[in-house]
Amino acid sequence: MMDTIKIPDHGKTKIVAHRGLSGIERENTCSAFVAAGNRSYFGIETDVRKTSDGHFVLCHDDDTARNCIDKLVPEVSTFQSLRRLQYKDKDETFDRGDLMMPTLQEYVKICKRYGKVGVLEFKGSYTVEQAKEVLDIIRSFEYENSIIFISFSLDNLLNLRKVWPEANAQWLTCDVNPETVQKLVDNKIDLDALFTCLTKEAVDDLHAKGIVVNCWTVDRLEDAQNLIAMGVDQITSNILE
Repeated sequence: MMDTIKIPDHGKTKIVAHRGLSGIERENTCSAFVAAGNRSYFGIETDVRKTSDGHFVLCHDDDTARNCIDKLVPEVSTFQSLRRLQYKDKDETFDRGDLMMPTLQEYVKICKRYGKVGVLEFKGSYTVEQAKEVLDIIRSFEYENSIIFISFSLDNLLNLRKVWPEANAQWLTCDVNPETVQKLVDNKIDLDALFTCLTKEAVDDLHAKGIVVNCWTVDRLEDAQNLIAMGVDQITSNILE
């Protein structure tokens, strides 16, 4: 039986399941989200894209080739064409009918059912109106206060803040430098950093400025323990729990 790798003591550091429990189930599927929901994770992370006919679906890559038989680009494909795609199981077989591309609604419902914080990454560029559409879907479940919005695009997060100034947001980055930190401070946005670019000094400085520190993607127990010792607030992982 496959299982997570347990962190003996993660103290106050919270653990986020990356693309659901993707170390065990196919990433960004309802099966991965439910697997995370049934464990001790603080949050469940995923990636949202808009289809050509206006639906919001969950897919990390620019296309579906890595996870499916067929290669489709979500932004230029209809929801039904994406929904019909057959996903590979973790053993690379195609014998599970439950593995398919989820909707944003399905993800939020699972997070709410299991009491998990959603960590939702905007993929691509989002206008103010598109950010509002995402927010409206989440609000229909009365779950907006339990979602952390993340993006590599600061503009996406700022557009979200135009329709909801109180949105909990983290800027994804691979480089924690003074300019990045100043933008976080100026915009009251938290950090989600590639874990290898963090140091104890950087974490202490960010905390002194009131910035929450999340980091990705941490799959080795030794790395997680080092980050916990640094005092990071959140760790995003495929398999650690």
